[in-house]
Parts: sequence; C-alpha cells; structure tokens
Amino acid sequence: MRAITYESFGPASDVLALEDIPDPAPARGEVLVRLHTSGANPSDVKMRAGGRPGVTRPPFPKIIPHSDGAGVIEAVGDDVSDDRIGERVWTWNGQWQRAFGTAAEYIALPASQAVTLPDNVGFEAGAVLGIPGLTACHAVLGDGQVEGKTVLVSGGAGTVGHLAIQVAAASNARVLATARGKAGLAAAESAGASHAFDYASDTLADEILECTHGNPVDRIVEVEFGKNAETNARVIAERGTIAAFGSALDMTPTLPFYPLMFKSVTIKLLLIYLLSPEQRERTIKDLTALLLQEALEFRISDKFDLADCAMAHDAIAAGGRAGSVILTI
Repeated sequence: MRAITYESFGPASDVLALEDIPDPAPARGEVLVRLHTSGANPSDVKMRAGGRPGVTRPPFPKIIPHSDGAGVIEAVGDDVSDDRIGERVWTWNGQWQRAFGTAAEYIALPASQAVTLPDNVGFEAGAVLGIPGLTACHAVLGDGQVEGKTVLVSGGAGTVGHLAIQVAAASNARVLATARGKAGLAAAESAGASHAFDYASDTLADEILECTHGNPVDRIVEVEFGKNAETNARVIAERGTIAAFGSALDMTPTLPFYPLMFKSVTIKLLLIYLLSPEQRERTIKDLTALLLQEALEFRISDKFDLADCAMAHDAIAAGGRAGSVILTI
C-alpha cells in the first residue's frame, strides 16, 4: 500500500516520505479499513516536528502519521463479526501510542476504534470526527446535558470551537462565543452563537456580563486556558465548569485561585486521546445522535492528495485556517 512515513523529527518536507509498504492484516479483535480520507490535526504536526516536551525522538522506528480517518472495512480479524465487512466507518486514536496511523491506503486497528459512519455523513466529514468532533462534543456534553444553560465557547471560529458552538446550540443551550475579526465573529454567529465577542478586547468580561444582564455563564469551552483565566474567573457562575482543551499561548499559567475557589469552579483539562471507555462510549453516542440529526456542519479548509501530506502539515503550521485539513486517498 501507499503510505506517508517518517523516521525522525523535522520539517515536513524533509522527513515525510511516500512509500510502498506491505498491506497490514487485521489481528484478533481488529478490522482492516480501506481509507478514503485522513484528517491532519495540529497534534499530528507537533508530533512530527518534535514539538512535544520531553520527546526527543520518535517512539517507533517508522511512523505513519494521523489518528483520524474514514473509509470502509474490507476485512476483519478473529472475534470480529463478518457482518462488519463493507461498513463505512470513521476512526479514533489511529496513531495514538501506535506506529501506523491513517495517512495510508489501509489501517488495521481494534474494532472499537472504527465507528459506524452514518449514511448521511461523507468521508471528508468523517475524517474530522476523531479529534475535533469528539473534543467539541465532550467539552460541551461531558458532564451531562446543557439544555437551558449558558455556554461560552472560546475561539468559536476555530475547528473545535465552531463545532462546540453547534453542539451546544443543538442541545438547546444559550451559546456565547469569542472570535477575532469580522469573518471569525460571523462564523461563530452562523454556527449558532447568539452573540460573538472579540477575544482581544480589553473589556471582554464586562461585555459578556453586559450581554447576559449580569448573569454569569454555566460552562466555558476553553481553547486558551492560561490567557483567558482572569476573564473566565469573572464570568463563570458558582459551581460552573471550565472545560479546557488548549493553552498554547500560556503553557504555564498563573491562576486567579481565590476568585475561582470562592465560586467552587470545576476545571477540567481535556485530552481526547485519554477518555475512559465509559466517557468514549457516551461521547460517541452523543456525537452520532447529532450527526443523524444533521446538526453539525464541518468546514474543510484544504484538501490534499496523500502524496502532498507535507503541504497539509505546512498549511496547518501556517495557521489562519477556516476549517480542517484532510488528505484524500
């Protein structure tokens, strides 16, 4: 099969190579997926570049990158029903703690990591479900339904934020969001936010509380935990929750401890790769329900051929995207 591989960290064009390698075979409990698309995420780019703290060399001699993808099951291993052959699926954790991910024609992985793709969802959208889709869904619904609550989504024009707004709106929450620029604010509002605020405003907390008539928000979906800690401490409700999945601009934040403590705020740091089996099952169930309702719009900013994987990584590293980056295979 054709596959993108790398054996050392470095710039995408230097280390990523297109190779022909043997097709994988499904082991006991596994399925073999013929991939149609592969989703490239910022975490994939950071790993390939050697950007994870304390990781000085790749964890495997040869790596096929990417955890997300979508395709059709072509074969199954022992203990997996033959009924799954021909099933359209999307994948999660394809390359998490495993050598071979989805930037290839085939992937063999545990059957539970290939989830049925509803008939109304295409393979391109399927390549966005593993990391962005599950992160957005878990960040909003990880502690139960949010109907009637006020949810603030930070970075509402980003891939996860844009989906999180839609998840919250479809769950009958009142949704507020932050974004930047005319296009970003418009994207957040079109996704379902009743009001979008410029996250760079010096009076952001005041603007949010003015919009809510002084009522604090129940849940915050946070992409920049450290940078927004002070604002969030002001606008969060008593016993509210901050569900944070990123803090790239301040990786060693100083917290306003007492303002948060005296509201008994729950801070949840989310890493979608490490959901418990129970959390994973519930989040997939919630996500599938939203897909069947056609409640989610997936924005694809760039599509590249498999051979152009380095260009896909560079597009992500450059920033400024208005959607996900995928490979077509």
